[in-house]
Amino acid sequence: MYHDRKVALVSCLEGESVAEHSDILIVGGGVIGACCAGELAATGAAVTLLERDEPPAVDSGVYANAGLITPSDAYPLAAPGVLGKGMKWLLDNGSPFYVAPLADKDLPGWLAQFAQNCRTEPMRRAMPVQRALLRASADLFAELAPEIGAACGYEQKGWLWVFETLEGFKTSVDEIPESAPLGVVSEVIDAARLPEFAPGLAGGFAGGRFQAEDGHVNPMLFVREMARLAQERGALLRTRTEVLRLEASGDRITRVVTSRGDFTADTVVLAAGAWSAALGHQVGLRLPIQPAKGYSVTVKRPAATPDFPLYLGERHVCITPLGDLLRFAGTLELAGFDNSIRWKRIDRIRAGGERAFAGTAALEPVEVWRGLRPCTPDGLPIIGRSPRHANLVIAAGHCMLGLGEGPITGRLVAQLVSDQTPQIDLAPLRVDRFTGPSQFAVRGIERVAALRTPKA
Repeated sequence: MYHDRKVALVSCLEGESVAEHSDILIVGGGVIGACCAGELAATGAAVTLLERDEPPAVDSGVYANAGLITPSDAYPLAAPGVLGKGMKWLLDNGSPFYVAPLADKDLPGWLAQFAQNCRTEPMRRAMPVQRALLRASADLFAELAPEIGAACGYEQKGWLWVFETLEGFKTSVDEIPESAPLGVVSEVIDAARLPEFAPGLAGGFAGGRFQAEDGHVNPMLFVREMARLAQERGALLRTRTEVLRLEASGDRITRVVTSRGDFTADTVVLAAGAWSAALGHQVGLRLPIQPAKGYSVTVKRPAATPDFPLYLGERHVCITPLGDLLRFAGTLELAGFDNSIRWKRIDRIRAGGERAFAGTAALEPVEVWRGLRPCTPDGLPIIGRSPRHANLVIAAGHCMLGLGEGPITGRLVAQLVSDQTPQIDLAPLRVDRFTGPSQFAVRGIERVAALRTPKA
């Protein structure tokens, strides 16, 4: 498909300005962009990757997240009961799922669509799709491991969910038959086995569930290794290059305007995470993606901790060993692009860590982080060609699973751009699968939010 590698300066239509031209231009150097760059460069195409920071940006959803690779996680974000919890927790900005519906003008509409997907039927449609993406991506992580695994701390040692209450434990066990037909294998760990199974874990837990096929990695180092690998395959990385505007004419993206000059390409891949919706809007493309803030606290790792990640079921806190570090991560905060730190949320994450491993709350943090994950109303990513632009491919909206789905997204985008049949059916992930929200539902959410949100 591609001839000899070319990156050229070509004349733009206006004046004497020039733009750098590539076969493929990728907007966004997070985990999705880096994986797309690596896969596309391997096809022999001239690939340029644009990133406003160093890959990955500190405020992106991947920089210091939990680092989980979880093919066992077949349940999408949109599931029965999730929105109900969000509305119940609306006034508690330290809760695991905090929603501030008036923070962004598009959020009530997004929540209305999200509510439509928080039903059993949509969840069951989404589960095999999410499972296929995560399982295929986990296989690619294993393929990459000999080349980059040691540098980014990749390990496949499983993932243990633990529960403080019998009710939580029973609910988790009852969910096993739902995902078992998809090939997910779960081992039930009763309370008596937990001390031996997870050395150092505090007592008093009712039981756990172990997912042996899952793994973990240092997310920041993984993205940097993928960017390095992409460069070795011939991709050009343009850092400190902020994309300011997309321009279109007819059915094509004609120019990408950045803080360091203009770029053109035969194909543009939009992989800007939570910022993808705003860029798409500039060229008339509606992407229902909301930024969802997540937090983490990283400390020096105590000696008596397991070498696999844990998840505290009732507290929604992940605990991941990353070499000589231990990371506590969690919470979902839908509050627009507000990037401030709500310290109550940090405190509750740390309290969860203390419940699991006594003494960790007193450890000095190595890093406190928050970043924005790109969430769609049905919990599945958007991967496919733009319905309005012949040369635009979207790869965004991976919710909290961008790290785990990064490698397969890169492979699917490369197959799509190269006119190959993607190895996973992209129909459930198409851009135009979303219908507009009911205005009645939107107004209802706005009324509830106005009544329950405290006055400034």
